[in-house]
Amino acid sequence: MSSSEKQCRVAILGATGLVGRTMLQVLEERNFPATDIIPLASARSAGQSVTFCGKEYVIRVPSAEAFRGVDIALFSAGASASRQWAPVAAAEGAVVIDNSSAFRMDEGIPLVVPEVNPKDIFGPDGRAEKIIANPNCSTIQMVVVLKPLMDRYGLSRVIVSTYQSVTGKGKAGRDALESELAGERQEEFTHFHQIAFNAVPQIDVFTDNGYTKEEMKMVNETRKIMGDASLSISPTTVRIPVYGGHGESLNIELKSDFDIEEVKALLGRSPGVVLQDDPSARVYPMPLTSYEKDEVFVGRIRPDYWHPKTLNLWIVADNLRKGAATNAVQIAEVVAAGKP
Repeated sequence: MSSSEKQCRVAILGATGLVGRTMLQVLEERNFPATDIIPLASARSAGQSVTFCGKEYVIRVPSAEAFRGVDIALFSAGASASRQWAPVAAAEGAVVIDNSSAFRMDEGIPLVVPEVNPKDIFGPDGRAEKIIANPNCSTIQMVVVLKPLMDRYGLSRVIVSTYQSVTGKGKAGRDALESELAGERQEEFTHFHQIAFNAVPQIDVFTDNGYTKEEMKMVNETRKIMGDASLSISPTTVRIPVYGGHGESLNIELKSDFDIEEVKALLGRSPGVVLQDDPSARVYPMPLTSYEKDEVFVGRIRPDYWHPKTLNLWIVADNLRKGAATNAVQIAEVVAAGKP
């Protein structure tokens, strides 16, 4: 804990979900300066308990009283719960860091990845904004890698194909895969189709333009985070039968020429990035090696020989950690420090 960090009372809405439990784990691992934990969840979970730093905390239902005196509230209970309770928590004085899609594209609400745009956390008065949005998991890991490339070479276009794990859909997504692998009959497919031994090129519903909502999140959120509304992003998002860790294949057109070794060196020293790029030794990012890690892993870095100023690379990150819980806790750390 930094000497500049203030001690905080922290509420977690959705404390019993996969992301909520991971938030508690990450808070403890990173020695976040929490003086008290207030776990909140739906009525069916009330009265149960969660453990933080060896102490048990009883789960409560959300209310204005529950948020009273809270400094930071981490939300991961879905968009409808966030719309209902974020304004309440903010009115009680908490800084809300919301993991849902409820506020991501709202004007005036910052959408933050700390390695990319930490200054957006604070308003003109130097205080943290009352509601801060945590981006979509697939967006987070992509912009961590795009940011240093944009700063050095400029970005013209990004073509991205994702290989997303079932836990991107929470416990229900994980349970569906386990059920299918066990041969149990499915009344309705959680991932639109059987996910076991399959790859489903649909995450969320389709929009009128032929892209899914997940794909359009990657377009719109990346533009907002990177501060470039004209950035060209062409995504295809795919669900695969992996328990954790999202992979992404990126084709990146830069605005200037590059040296591939310089690109590797640049990414290798960038915040939040781990370089795993030795194909001759079969070293490259994989979901298994990203498990329980907070960084974005990058490898398979190579020029696109058929298109100028363009490179290809492959990234993987733990979607429950950097794609959700860790990013939210990192935002909380900046808020506690009072500066980016």
